[in-house]
Amino acid sequence: QVQLQESGPGLVKPSQTLSLTCTVSGGSITTNNYFWSWIRQPPGKGLEWMGAIAYEGSNYYSPSLKSRTSISRDTSKNQFSLQLTSVTPEDTAVYYCARDSPQYYSGSYYYYVMDYWGKGTQVTVSS
Repeated sequence: QVQLQESGPGLVKPSQTLSLTCTVSGGSITTNNYFWSWIRQPPGKGLEWMGAIAYEGSNYYSPSLKSRTSISRDTSKNQFSLQLTSVTPEDTAVYYCARDSPQYYSGSYYYYVMDYWGKGTQVTVSS
């Protein structure tokens, strides 16, 4: 059973950097074909995919956030992390980490499902 757990400060000041870590147990973040994602949900709004890091270390980011987002990993600790710079109150949200699991492929297209999620952690941006 794969388990993910988010950790980090629940309060960040405007203009500073939001930093969160996802600790994974029950599976390795380097196992072939899995991606590891960050998703957030502002109050009263839907889910927003932020980005991911692949099993081999490649990064993928949402176009709307790529200028401020960095995802990294520490394979020795089986962790991956999120950094979001220059935050504003609009970045207040519940932040989730999740695993993207490959389902099948057709030609150049690969299909994934986010099959394991952390419980989420509330981050508030406020002075």
